[in-house]
Order: sequence, then structure tokens, then C-alpha cells
Amino acid sequence: MAETYEAVVVGAGPNGLAGAIELARAGISVLVIEAEDRIGGSARTEEVTLPGFRHDICSAIHPVAVVSPFLATVPLEKHGLAWIEPPVALAHPFDDGTAATLQRGLAETAAGLAPDAAAWSAMFAPYERDTLGFFAEILKPVRIPRRPLQMARFGFHALQSAERVAGLFRGEHAKALFAGCAAHAMMPLESPGTASFGLVLAIAAHAVGWPLPRRGSIAIIEALAAELRSLGGVIRTSERVTSLRQLPDAKAVLFDVMPQSLAAIAEGELPASYISDLLRYRLGPGVFKIDWALDGPIPWTAPECRQAGTVHLGATLSEILASERAPGERRVADRPLVLVAQQSLFDDTRAPAGKHTGWGYCHVPNGCTVDMTNAIEDQIERFAPGFRDLVLARHVMPPAAMQAHNANLIGGDIGGGANDLVQTLARPVPRWDPYATPNPRLYLASSATPPGGGVHGMCGYGAARSALRRSFA
Repeated sequence: MAETYEAVVVGAGPNGLAGAIELARAGISVLVIEAEDRIGGSARTEEVTLPGFRHDICSAIHPVAVVSPFLATVPLEKHGLAWIEPPVALAHPFDDGTAATLQRGLAETAAGLAPDAAAWSAMFAPYERDTLGFFAEILKPVRIPRRPLQMARFGFHALQSAERVAGLFRGEHAKALFAGCAAHAMMPLESPGTASFGLVLAIAAHAVGWPLPRRGSIAIIEALAAELRSLGGVIRTSERVTSLRQLPDAKAVLFDVMPQSLAAIAEGELPASYISDLLRYRLGPGVFKIDWALDGPIPWTAPECRQAGTVHLGATLSEILASERAPGERRVADRPLVLVAQQSLFDDTRAPAGKHTGWGYCHVPNGCTVDMTNAIEDQIERFAPGFRDLVLARHVMPPAAMQAHNANLIGGDIGGGANDLVQTLARPVPRWDPYATPNPRLYLASSATPPGGGVHGMCGYGAARSALRRSFA
């Protein structure tokens, strides 16, 4: 007898699993099909350097997961997830041995940003009262807001370039701290809308810190999968979907894939004009990623860095601007902004006793083949002399390796597509319901839909809600 499911989800990353859970909650029978032999997509943890050293392959630090309206409804802790909050969310060192820090608590952060303590407080204080309500507004498609005054205030700064908003501060510490957060946009920081990334990540830090999951990012995935199975959902791995003909009959199919992949899989089932729109979806820069097995903790000069889960290595605003401008010009930066995570300082499951892990990447042009190992390690050595002496082994992932790990990371793009202003506000194509396609059975549920990249599940949740309205009403 042919298997039957009311809904099929293609892709078992955070968004695919989120969509499946939301459908299963509604009593829908759900099958999730994953191309790789393991679930998780970009949220996986593996021993890629030496035995006993557990590395997050892509996503590692998860402030937006903690403020996700969808994940807040899933009993992740019941399924074994435990969050760890480092004492300092983010440290940003400078060549003189000092460091700016982003901390849980606005007052604590502002106190270390003289002469900009008052300016930093003024910018972020409006979000202190109802941070979770704020994230409920922004982690969804652009609609008429329930908090119009707060969102108008946010939009005033968010629609500007990160360079312009950073320029509102007088001191280099505040300028660089904000710019480093905004660089998660993976766009030139002179671009409109890039300030939004700096605002969102700082607001999250002040409210919940920048936590990491004990045992690695895979712990989030395992908890989501356990919840789905408890609701009757089925997950199958090692089945790459290239055509709709491979799938069981179902009332709805959710795709946790990039628009280009959906265009290929659904060829003949979607209008040519919509396919053309999907194929025009713009990709963002790639990343060059390195994992290290270390003989000890990274020997940072600035003591604040030794308490931080995340460290941004870019020094001044001008250096960060130059670094983030380079990929858009199809070149690599001489001194790239390097994003470092040091999970093993706070999670003893990540490395053997007395040893440590390091995790870091920089932005490069999409599909770049330049080896950035020395440039990345030079930046770490600059702020932590003696780092290279601690390296026991390294595992390098250029853009091609990132895509091989997860087909959604096209050319090493970990952000689900270019975060330019137009595409951020209307992704993947301008539609009132961005998850629905012209085919009433097919839905897009990946980070190419609102609210974009990150381990928050909101893209899958949005697609599932769309399916429940259209396919299961």
C-alpha cells in the first residue's frame, strides 16, 4: 500500500522541523524528508578535527532562538536542551589591549562605552520594557504593526546604513561594537537597512544575552525532532528530492530549500513568471570557516575576551567598513572582520579535559576559492599572541565545503540570500503571503522567506500557518 501523509516537508533544518511541528500540532500527518544522512541543516555538531572535540559546523550562538515566538512554544528543555549564557555576550578588542563589551543588561553595556554611555542607552532603552513583544513584531512578514510607535522608532534607525548609525556615537568603542553586530548583515555597511542587524543583535543581547546550547547546536535539532516525533511526525534521511514525482501525495508540501532549488524541483508545477522570480533571487556573500582543536583557551590580551562567548575581530569602524565592502566588490579583505566563538570555555562537553575548541569565519565573495586561513589566524594572533602555538588541528571549510555540507548554503551564503533592503522587506518575491506559491499545494519555508536567516524556526512556522489557512481550511 502506498504511504499517505497529509503534508510533506522537504528539509530537516530548523525551519523544516518547525513547520512540521506546527502542522502536526493541528492534527496533520507529516513526513519530513532530509537529503543528508543526518538532520539539522546548518545546525549540526560534529567531531571534525580530533576525537572528543565537538564543533558547531555552521550556526553556533543563538540569541534569536531564545527570543523566537515559535520556539518559545516548544518544550525544548523537556527534550534535553539546556542553554548556557556566557558572562559576556560579545567582546570587541582593540590594538591597545582594551575591549568593548556587549552584555546582558543595557546599563552594564553602556557603562563601559564612555563617552557614549548616554547615547547607547538612549538608542536601546525603548526596547527594554517589552523585548519579547518587539521580537514578535520583527520576526514575521512586514505587516501593520501592533506596536506602531515602537516600530516607527525602530524603523527610523533600522532603515539607515550601519555606517550612518555608528556615526551617531563619538567614541571608537561604541562605533566598532555596533558595526561589528551590523556586519552580520553580510552586506557593505554603507547599504541602507544594515543598521537593523546591529540593532536587533544588541537588543537581544541586552534582553537574553547571546546564549549557546549545551552539547552543541545539534541539541536544538534533537529537541525539535523529539517534539515532532512525540506528535506523530515521521522523519526520513538520505533521500534527496529533485522532483515532485518522488514525493507521496499530500495536500501540502513545504520546502526548506532555497528559491533556486524550488524552481528546479517544481518545474512544470509553477507558472513560468514565478519560476523566473525565484531564479532572480539574489545570493549573499559566502563565508570561509575554520574549526580549531586547541591545547588551551585562546590567549586574548584583553581580559574581557576571556569571558565572552563571541569575539569580533575587526578593531575600528573604518577597518570593519573596509572588510564588509570587499565581498561586494568580488575581492577579499586584507584584514577581514573575523567572528570567533569559544564554546568550550563555558561548555565542558565540547572538548577533552584541559583542551578547547575554536570556531571562526570571515565573509568572502560568494563562491570564493581564496584560502583565508592565514588571514583569519593573523587576526586572532593580532589580539591573542601565541594562538597558533595552541592549534592541535584545524578543519577548514571554504564556501564550496559549506555548500557541500548543506545545499541551501549556495556559494557559502549562510544568510539565506542577500540582505539588501528590498530583499529583506520582500523575500523571496513580493507577495502578501511570502510563503505561499501560485500552486496551492506548494510552500517555501526556508530562510529565503521572512524573517530570514537564523535558528528561530519562524520561516517554517510561517509556511505552516499559510498551509493551514489555504490547504487545510
